[in-house]
Amino acid sequence: MAEEEETTRPEFPITRVKKIMKVDKDINKINSEALHLVTYSTELFLRFLAEKSSVVAAEKKRKTVNLDHLRIAVKRHQPTSDFLLDSLPLPSAHPVRVTKTVSERNPPPVGTRRIDAFFSKGKAKVDSP
Repeated sequence: MAEEEETTRPEFPITRVKKIMKVDKDINKINSEALHLVTYSTELFLRFLAEKSSVVAAEKKRKTVNLDHLRIAVKRHQPTSDFLLDSLPLPSAHPVRVTKTVSERNPPPVGTRRIDAFFSKGKAKVDSP
């Protein structure tokens, strides 16, 4: 009985992986088996990182994985930490969320005045037309 080979298609687009590999000037031609192997290896590696990061997020009782969880997961796995930790962006000391008010998101039409000056406690100078 001949064993049938199980063909698995990678989830990443092979043409994109090939373009990324060709960025390296030392690579002229890419064998289809090598391309498939690199694509599948990348998928496995990213799945591994996602799983480890989700474990860290669950330990911290968070539902969303963020950069800090990824950094902790990479630090815990020594082979990954050796080459990847330097490539990750540094965590910010305090995440800053800038929220805009409705008036900042939608500026008034040209030629209209803001009503905020009218309702201010002090005497605000209102532009006269």
